[in-house]
Amino acid sequence: MAEVKTRSKADEHTIFIGNKPFMNYVTGVVMQFTTQNAKEVAVKARGKFISRAVDVAEVARKRFLKEHGIEVKGIAIDSEEFEDKDNKKVKVSTIEIILSKK
Repeated sequence: MAEVKTRSKADEHTIFIGNKPFMNYVTGVVMQFTTQNAKEVAVKARGKFISRAVDVAEVARKRFLKEHGIEVKGIAIDSEEFEDKDNKKVKVSTIEIILSKK
């Protein structure tokens, strides 16, 4: 039987940045505010995707959601440590950008 992941309330309005096309993430942020009527949306990324997360947040906010009064409520940076496939400890930087309606 396949494992079904349930999303917690905290993850409901969260966009995780990865390898998909850039505009998929921008569209995801825009849809959260417009069709899901979210008050806040978190854009999260790790490592090499951090700059992409910043770009997604800014393009969504300045180009597609200009008339909705979306602002950057907060930015949190951190790092996570885990073991890679060779059992070496690796640290990777993380970012969380909180966008909210004014």
